[in-house]
Amino acid sequence: MNAGGAPPEAVLLAGPTASGKTDWALALAERVPLEVVSVDSAQVYRGFDVGSAKPGPEVRTRVPHHLLDIRDPAEAYSAGEFVADALAAIRAIRARGRLPLLVGGTMLYFRALVHGLAALPTAEPRIRRAIDARALQLGWPALHAELAARDPEAARRIHPNDAQRIQRALEVLQSSGRPISDWQRGTAPVHGLRLARWALVPSDRAELARRIEARFEAMLAGGFLEEVRALHARGDLGEQTPSLRAVGYRQLWDCVVGRTDRATAVERAKAATRQLARRQLTWIRADGGWQCVDPMRPGTREQWLEAVLGALRQRGPGPG
Repeated sequence: MNAGGAPPEAVLLAGPTASGKTDWALALAERVPLEVVSVDSAQVYRGFDVGSAKPGPEVRTRVPHHLLDIRDPAEAYSAGEFVADALAAIRAIRARGRLPLLVGGTMLYFRALVHGLAALPTAEPRIRRAIDARALQLGWPALHAELAARDPEAARRIHPNDAQRIQRALEVLQSSGRPISDWQRGTAPVHGLRLARWALVPSDRAELARRIEARFEAMLAGGFLEEVRALHARGDLGEQTPSLRAVGYRQLWDCVVGRTDRATAVERAKAATRQLARRQLTWIRADGGWQCVDPMRPGTREQWLEAVLGALRQRGPGPG
């Protein structure tokens, strides 16, 4: 967990969508004075509430949350910005004598915080436009296949429909002549924080799929489609807007603009959410630094709570 058994300065809780991370975080909050730092690339956006499972006012009143509603949906938000914002939140929380608990499923953000960011080449708009034009003609899966031939290591970590990351990997290749996976080796975090890292890894994948289905139906009942309609009604967002690449949002957007019917959009969104869960688990398994626990096994949450409390006791009373 930490070198030399030193106590953690922040606790990380990752896991796939619908694995129960929020409930675990709230259970820990009943035992420890803490504040949550969201690690979620959709929850940073204002108006992305129902579909991102953003904690509601009641939860945020009980437990302070950070990095929610910090961007307009028309704006981009990068992993580098997340690291800077998360570190600022961690420092402020610790200064208040409380424990920073980082919770979410955006594994790219976790990786950037834990392992650091590569000093990648700057964006090349001309190259990006050319890649986008080819994607319109051939489709992103075809460009993913091209990436797999040129940088198989990066392609294994990127879904064939993940347009943003495929674009960036090909852009780096073309602008520098080096694979992005080569650039990403040897990175180091910019902080010296001791981090205790746990990940929820459900053993019953069929049950996880059922939970994903039930949660998505609950989101629809809670106004998810109406939320996407409201985003569309703004008039300044489009399919290439980074925020609308969020799973669920982009599928329901197709329904709102008339490209698909509601039933088709819902089924595609559920399938995309299941695919997201698989990608999240792949990220976790690829990094041996996560302590994996099964949220579906009886008694696991209580054992995790005791493990966290035991780690914190090493530093005396209170997490500060």
